[in-house]
Amino acid sequence: QVQLVESGGGLVQAGGSLRLSCAASGRTFSSYAMGWFRQAPGKEREFVAAISWSGGSTYYADSVKGRFTISRDNAKNTVYLQMNSLKPEDTAVYYCNADGGNPYSDPLAPVYWGQGTQVTVSS
Repeated sequence: QVQLVESGGGLVQAGGSLRLSCAASGRTFSSYAMGWFRQAPGKEREFVAAISWSGGSTYYADSVKGRFTISRDNAKNTVYLQMNSLKPEDTAVYYCNADGGNPYSDPLAPVYWGQGTQVTVSS
């Protein structure tokens, strides 16, 4: 099992930046593909970004490509999401995801989620 704790959310103006962190606990963190998802009020949870277990491959939703960067530090058991040029439509609760449920996952792998961190972008 994996426990995930997100941090770094907050209120920013359009055009600003935030860096989200997700600290993971687990015996085999380095073997897990990791991802970020978000969910705005009244909308379904959507994929944002993913990174392979080795950190050598990344994938982004078209809506954030060129603005967001996902990275991981396996030595620290942490995955990051650097968000630049934020837009009001980026406002959502952002969730860290591990193992299953992202583009680098085995379809049968269990899906782990953090508690979420709120990102609000004002216009």
